[in-house]
Amino acid sequence: MSYSVGQVAGFAGVTVRTLHHYDGIGLLVPSERSHAGHRRYSDADLDRLQQILFYRELGFPLDEVAALLDDPEADPRAHLRRQHELLTARIEQLRKMATAVEHAMEARKMGIDLTPEERFEVFGDKDPEQYREEAEARWGDTQAYAESQRRAATYTKEDWKRIQAEVDDWGRRYAALMSSGEQPSGEAAMDLAEEHRQHISGYYFEVPYELHRCFGEMYVSDERFKAHYDGMRPGLAEHLRDAITANADRHSAE
Repeated sequence: MSYSVGQVAGFAGVTVRTLHHYDGIGLLVPSERSHAGHRRYSDADLDRLQQILFYRELGFPLDEVAALLDDPEADPRAHLRRQHELLTARIEQLRKMATAVEHAMEARKMGIDLTPEERFEVFGDKDPEQYREEAEARWGDTQAYAESQRRAATYTKEDWKRIQAEVDDWGRRYAALMSSGEQPSGEAAMDLAEEHRQHISGYYFEVPYELHRCFGEMYVSDERFKAHYDGMRPGLAEHLRDAITANADRHSAE
């Protein structure tokens, strides 16, 4: 049984012009011609076209495709082995590309998927992306970071506004607590430290008490975190660090 050039073009999803070109360069010469001189393709021709399109899909230039298909040392099984190897390599390449795209998508979401105007509306002059690259470099391979990315990807502008409002309210209450003379080991201070831990656990990732201790030390040792908390009230970073430690001790003793 043979097929016209139009039928083959339809089968293979290529243009008639492409088939004419393949014929013209000797890459795919139809086995038969009709009495009127029209091209007629056999099943063997279709098999060869399938091989051509496979290699073309992988980016091989036509001259290399011809060399591969016309290799006298290669039998059909050799072509299948070669194609399997190429497909396996391509799958791995695509998997890595997909992972890179996923990371990029997560990074954009972690960068708060808001317009600049919405971002200012929610966060004011505090840029939520300021430390994103550093955070990804330091913690990008941790489960906690992955969880924070997953959760952040679901938040809307209204969610971010609510989260930021809670942070602002917590900061005002903590500053007022310090103004009243409350010591870090006091019940009220420890309760606000616990609220701080639960805020992170609730919106980003689970924070065990030992990890919260580490955060407390970072709030003092890292100038940027210290400036953030001391901006709520001078000395708040150290006070919070000590309250976090006292709160962790309180719960470890339970």
